[in-house]
Amino acid sequence: MKLRIHSLCFFLGFLLLSLAPSSMAKFMVEKNSLTVTSPDKIKGNYDSAIGNFGIPQYGGSMTGNVVFPKDNQRGCKEFSEYGISFKSKPGALPTIVLLDRGRCFFALKVWNAQKAGASAVLLADDRKEKLITMDTPKEDGSSAEYIENITIPSALIEKRFGEKLKSAISGGDMVNINLDWREAVPHPDDRVEYELWTSSNDECGVKCDMLMKFVKNFKSSAQVLEKGGYTQFTPHYITWYCPKAFISSKQCKSQCINHGRYCAPDPEKDFSSGYDGKDVVIENLRQLCVFKVANETKKPWVWWDYVTDFQIRCPMKAKKYNKECADAVINSLGLDHKKIERCMGDPNADSENPLLKEEQNAQVGKGARGDVTILPTLVVNNRQYRGKLEKGAVLKAICSGFEETTEPAVCLSSDVETNECLDNNGGCWQDKAANITACKDTFRGRVCKCPLVDGVQFKGDGYKTCEASGSGRCKINNGGCWHEAQNGHAFTACLDNGKVKCQCPLGFKGDGVKSCEDIDECKEKKACQCPECKCKNTWGGYNCSCSRDLLYIKDHDTCISKTASPQGKSAWAAFWVLLVGLVMAAGGAYLVYNYRIRSYMDSEIRAIMAQYIPLDNQEGVVNHVNEERA
Repeated sequence: MKLRIHSLCFFLGFLLLSLAPSSMAKFMVEKNSLTVTSPDKIKGNYDSAIGNFGIPQYGGSMTGNVVFPKDNQRGCKEFSEYGISFKSKPGALPTIVLLDRGRCFFALKVWNAQKAGASAVLLADDRKEKLITMDTPKEDGSSAEYIENITIPSALIEKRFGEKLKSAISGGDMVNINLDWREAVPHPDDRVEYELWTSSNDECGVKCDMLMKFVKNFKSSAQVLEKGGYTQFTPHYITWYCPKAFISSKQCKSQCINHGRYCAPDPEKDFSSGYDGKDVVIENLRQLCVFKVANETKKPWVWWDYVTDFQIRCPMKAKKYNKECADAVINSLGLDHKKIERCMGDPNADSENPLLKEEQNAQVGKGARGDVTILPTLVVNNRQYRGKLEKGAVLKAICSGFEETTEPAVCLSSDVETNECLDNNGGCWQDKAANITACKDTFRGRVCKCPLVDGVQFKGDGYKTCEASGSGRCKINNGGCWHEAQNGHAFTACLDNGKVKCQCPLGFKGDGVKSCEDIDECKEKKACQCPECKCKNTWGGYNCSCSRDLLYIKDHDTCISKTASPQGKSAWAAFWVLLVGLVMAAGGAYLVYNYRIRSYMDSEIRAIMAQYIPLDNQEGVVNHVNEERA
C-alpha cells in the first residue's frame, strides 16, 4: 500500500513538472459560437466552452428552444423520476436543456438529459469565473458506461448569462438559440493538418481502452485521407522529466530514460510489479521512429498499421510488450529495422534525444492551440478537439477543417454525415416527376441551389421555384410545359427556337402550361372542306379522304383524280391546244414589237443625221426631234 501511495505521489509530481513553469502554461478552452435569437432583450452572441465528451457537431449548427426544468435543475438524477421529457414533437425545434452546475459530474448531467430526449445541454456555471473545459470524471466502472454512450453536444456558459436565460424563461419568453460549431475548427485550405497525442500504454484504464479502440477503428479512414493527400497527420507522445534531485532515485531510474530526461508514469501505478514507465517511453520512441522512417519513404500511413498490430500482438496483459514483439511487427510491415534503431538512439546515454526533445517542446502551446495536458488529445488545424474520441465524431471534426466544397468523399460517408436532403427534401424545391431537386447535401449542411441537369441550368431561389432556362430546356421535363402521349403519338407545348415558351402545338388549343385540348378541325370546319372531301377528326390532327377515286391534296384542301379518264384526256388535249396557241400568239407579238422598235430607231437616227449632212430621200423622213421641241 505504501508503494502505491508513493507511486501516485511521484506520478502527480511528474504531472506538475510537465506544466512548469506555470507562468508559461496555457490551457486553451475551445469554444463554439452561441447566439440568442429571441427574445430581443437578451438577443446577441455569447461564449460557451465545448465539453470534452459527447459529440460536438463540428462543421454544423443547431437551432433550438431552451428549456429550464422546474425540478431536478442540476440534472443529477434521472428526469423520468419527475415525469419530465425533453423529446421534441414532430415539426418542433430541438430541445436544448439548461442545467445548473454542482453536486455531480458534468457528464452525468448531460447523460441524464440525453436519456430524457434533449438534443443538447447548456450547463450554467455556479460561480463567477472564466470558462473552463468540462472533462470526464475519473475513470471507474460506474462512469465509463454512460460516458461512452453520450452522443449529444454540451457546453458550459458563464453564470451571468445563465441567469439571463433563466429570467427570460421564467418570465414566459420563448428562448431560441443557435449553437454553431462551423468555426470551431479553422478551414483555411483544401488540406487538413492534424495530430494525435497518444501513448503505447494499454494499462491506464478506461481512457487507454478508448484510445486503443479509436486507433483501431479510425485506421482505415486515416489511411484513405493520407493516401489521397487530403491530410497531413503527425503522432505525438507526452513525456515528463525527472527533477535533478531525484535522478538517482529508484523511481526515476524505473520511469525514465536518458538519465531522467524523458519519463512516463508507471503503467499499473505500482513499482513492485508489471512494466515500468521507461518501458512505455521506449515503445513511444519506437513508434515515433516508425512514423519518421515511414514518412521518409512517402508512406506515413504505415504508422497506423504498426500501432494497431502492436496493440493486437504485443499487449501488456499477455506479457509481450517488449522489443522482440515490436521487431516482429516491424519486419512484417517491411520497414527498415536498422533505420528505426538508429533513430531511437541509446536510452541509457546521458544526453538529449533529439526526437523526444522535440516532443517536449511541442507540448508547449503555440498560437491558438494551447498546452497539451490531456491524454489523449487530438489537434485539428492547430485547434484542440473537444468531444468523444470516436471514429465518426473525429472524422466529422477533421472534415470540418477542409475549405468548403473541397472535402473528400469520405466526409460525406454515413459515418460522418446524414443526408439532410432525405428528410422532406431539406425544405428545398423539387420536381418529383422528373426526379430533380435543388437540395444538395454538403458536409456543412444542405444547400438549396437550383441544379444543372444535362447541360440545362435551372434558375430560381432554390426553395420554392426553379425553372429551366436556356437552350435545351425542352429536354428537361418538357420545360415545364404541357405534354401528353396517346396511341403512340406524343405532343409537347414546349418550343425552343431561341426564346423558350409554352405554346400548344398545331392541332391543339390551351394555355400550353397546364393543358392543351384537341381541336376538332372537322366540326369547326377548319380543314377538309372541298365538296368531294370526307373529314374524320383524330387526336392532334384529322384525316381527310375524297369520294370515288379522287386524291386529297392537303396543302390546297382539294381533290384531284388519281387516273386519266377519256374526259380527262379531252380536257388535257384542250389544255395543250390552248397552251400552244398562247405560245404562238406571244411569239408573233414579239416579232411585231421587235419590227416596230427597229423601224422607230432607224427613223430617229436618220432624222438626227439629216441636220448635219444631206441624205438621199430626205423629204420622207419625219423629224421627231423637231416635233418634240415644237
